[in-house]
Amino acid sequence: MRVRRADVTDALAIAVVHVASSRAAYQGLLPQDDPDSQETGRRREVWERILAEADWPRSATLVADNDDGIVGFADLCPTRDQDADPLTVGEITAIYLLPAVWGAGVGALLMTASVNALGEAGYRQATLWVLETNHRARRFYEANGWLADKAVKQDKTRGVLRTIVRYRRSLG
Repeated sequence: MRVRRADVTDALAIAVVHVASSRAAYQGLLPQDDPDSQETGRRREVWERILAEADWPRSATLVADNDDGIVGFADLCPTRDQDADPLTVGEITAIYLLPAVWGAGVGALLMTASVNALGEAGYRQATLWVLETNHRARRFYEANGWLADKAVKQDKTRGVLRTIVRYRRSLG
């Protein structure tokens, strides 16, 4: 297993991971009937744009791959939060793995690489947002040194009100 920076040619594989992981991770937590969120072709277009706009080292997408291809990814950028300085706070906007590799250490490998990349980019802290009811993800973040910092936002995407909590960690 290796972690590397993604490029535009990885967009389809990232989209496949994103859709498969979202379906499994949010089963019972979010509606599963939104065709836009479950359609690989649309996700591919989004990822092509994100990957084309990457500005290493300040923003990038990392992928975990093996002989079978890409099995996970993490997306990194300056914070998008109004209460933080994007020069000193980086954000992990997404981290997803194929369900087949959950619990195999791939997530920890990808998280470590993400934290290291953010630190090497000059950020002093990192944040990420997670669905409040996604207990599996929250346990993973906490086991990897992240702490909820009390920031909460409400989102009504797809007509369902959901609470999202912010996690933070030092990179120093």
